[in-house]
Amino acid sequence: MSVPPGLASPPGGAVYGAGMNLQPVVTVVLTEAPLSLDAAFRSVLLPACGGTALFVGTTRSPNQGQVVEKLEYEAYEELAGPAMERVAREASARHGLGAVYLAHRVGVVPQAEPSVVVAASAPHRAEAFAGCRELIDELKRTVPIWKKEHWADGGRWVGLPEGEEVHPA
Repeated sequence: MSVPPGLASPPGGAVYGAGMNLQPVVTVVLTEAPLSLDAAFRSVLLPACGGTALFVGTTRSPNQGQVVEKLEYEAYEELAGPAMERVAREASARHGLGAVYLAHRVGVVPQAEPSVVVAASAPHRAEAFAGCRELIDELKRTVPIWKKEHWADGGRWVGLPEGEEVHPA
């Protein structure tokens, strides 16, 4: 089988979507309102992208032996939005994504409701999956958003040293 002119793989293998010259569509949302899975899906739906991956993080209970009644999120909003935009643009470039949607709630999030929704689309599924994975991992690692678990008899900030509190500027 012959390969049509201009479609030969570069050294090291094909880069899917390499000839598309897509400028990624990036949507970033930081809100107290409930998150919409439909909005996430629709925002990354592009004709050039045949693969879409979606991750939804919800409030779970129990966690580490405690009944979690709700989660509370605080963000340093002046930095969180630009940081989410940076995460989206870097993942888009690295994985050839056509569109990215990053949404995170702040305030109180009851049990089983989404706290975070991440969606990525790409010409092929492998890139969409890899991009989605990087998006949630980098959002959790680098964006200044903090989570507090509320229990019937107390609570704790997740990921902070014992006794340390969150006080965004």
